[in-house]
Amino acid sequence: MALTEAPITTLNDLFRQATAADKSGLLNFKKGGQWQTLSAHELAECVHAAAMGLYALDVRAGDRVGILAENSVEWIIADLGVLNCGAADVPIYATQAPKQVQYILQDAGVEVLFISNQAQYDRVRDVLPATKLRALIAFEPIQASGRVLPFEEFLNWGRAAASTEPELYESLSHSVTADSLATLIYTSGTTGDPKGVMLSHGNLLASVLINHRDAELKESETALSFLPFSHIFERSTIYLYLHARVTTYLAESIETVAANLREARPHFFTSVPRLFEKMYAKTLEKAEASGKLTAALAEWSFDLARQWARLASENKPIPALLGFKHKLADKLILSKWRAALGGRIRVLVAGGAALPEDLAYVFYGAGLPIYQGYGLSESSPTISCNNPRENRIGSVGRPRPGVSVRIAEDGEILAAGPNIMQGYYNRPDETAAALETHAEGRVWLHTGDIGHLDADGFLYITDRKKDLLKTSGGKYIAPQPIENALKRSRFINQVVVIGDDRKFPAALIVPQMEMLKSYAELKHIKYADPRELLTQPQIIDLFERQVAKFSGELAQYEKLKGIALLEKELTIESGELTPTLKVKRRVVNEKYRAVIDRLYAEKEAQHAARA
Repeated sequence: MALTEAPITTLNDLFRQATAADKSGLLNFKKGGQWQTLSAHELAECVHAAAMGLYALDVRAGDRVGILAENSVEWIIADLGVLNCGAADVPIYATQAPKQVQYILQDAGVEVLFISNQAQYDRVRDVLPATKLRALIAFEPIQASGRVLPFEEFLNWGRAAASTEPELYESLSHSVTADSLATLIYTSGTTGDPKGVMLSHGNLLASVLINHRDAELKESETALSFLPFSHIFERSTIYLYLHARVTTYLAESIETVAANLREARPHFFTSVPRLFEKMYAKTLEKAEASGKLTAALAEWSFDLARQWARLASENKPIPALLGFKHKLADKLILSKWRAALGGRIRVLVAGGAALPEDLAYVFYGAGLPIYQGYGLSESSPTISCNNPRENRIGSVGRPRPGVSVRIAEDGEILAAGPNIMQGYYNRPDETAAALETHAEGRVWLHTGDIGHLDADGFLYITDRKKDLLKTSGGKYIAPQPIENALKRSRFINQVVVIGDDRKFPAALIVPQMEMLKSYAELKHIKYADPRELLTQPQIIDLFERQVAKFSGELAQYEKLKGIALLEKELTIESGELTPTLKVKRRVVNEKYRAVIDRLYAEKEAQHAARA
């Protein structure tokens, strides 16, 4: 049997088949501001050298190797080198707090660490002596107190080792089985220490092969990658790109994504909803800056996109007048938006958080369909996903082939399949709580998410089990649907619904400041700085009207009775968001405790005065 026809049972098999035939420009990345390429055979040679370099450093099957770095081609080579050496890697977010980096390195027993650059080293230098590290490999030159092995020197060391034992690499790579540990993904979590999710080669491969069938990627197509490789979503997506042998571009950073989209002109692009929100908000801001006529035209066009998409997405007939207006809007505005994103987008995939339904309609109506999926690190990650053949906006798709989903009595989503983790590293109690073995022998993962399946088998997520708010009156409130409804407002950037153990729900709102400044200019509202602007009665009234407008369909007990405007955006660096851009509600509640207390005190005083 030819090599390319051999069965794929591990990620190493996937990689061998992906690079068996050469392809120029398989990976594309920037160095010194210029795009450079790596062919399939060049990538295979570098991975061979990396695996042998690790072996020369006494890394053996089952050992854990850390990667603390921003996205780069070196990250991919290091990851694949670890896998083909027979070890498991431990990716660490480049933004992870030093104390958490220390905890992960200690918990996983990491002795060899890949690190990106001087800035990353300086950030964690003080915690490294408390770990078991015995070797540090740097992607870029680093000045350090101990010895650091430069990446190119490390690869040359591996090449020398390979020349003395030419058969060893194949032996190491083929010794890995589907059950072999591939990675420990430490969940970011919103409270407590992160847990190491144990994923095998078989777990990850199952997810990749499922996604490959759905995406229908062609070797002639192009993809752009920008989400952190340390997150399971983009990690598995990179394996998908390799398996499909698409031309893959690595974005330089989140700040350069817009420019990289125009340069790479991808057909396929994955993201979290937050970036799609920013893309839309930026488009509206540019329209506002171009004048009242352009702003009004953009609003008209996007509203038509929504109307058209609500019908088209359900295969309902489009009225002739709506169809004509939509074509006009496409010519005037929507086509220009597509061009700004490269002009060739065929598939956008959203994961990691809930995609606001209104946003999905806007993109769909603009010819930029977003297919929302669902999964966790614990499920490698795909549990369900929409795709070009079946896309029900508002849902996260049907469970993928081989993956089973059922809803527990309390509404929690349970999942079973070959993609479900082996357990949490060194955490038997947490593993037992998360994985439930039923009488028929199936292992079900407790996802911690609340949801339901519709009559056609499409899965809907309503909230996180632990995120549900309970008012002092005993009413349970799911904050995510309210937050997604409010983010339809062009004036709202971020919103966090609060109200746990309070008499009523309220919200902390981060405004879209550029839109707000334009509004202030239009209404001749004078202010010295943004903080002063947010205290103006006309601005407070604007946001109260926006909240009322976009929460009209909520039950009475769910309606917000108060708001507080925040000047600063919630970020990963300030500790309010996880690395996957989920809100850390406990942190936000603690950080803005004074603001929240004042909000409730003022509202209760107003209520008492009226009484």
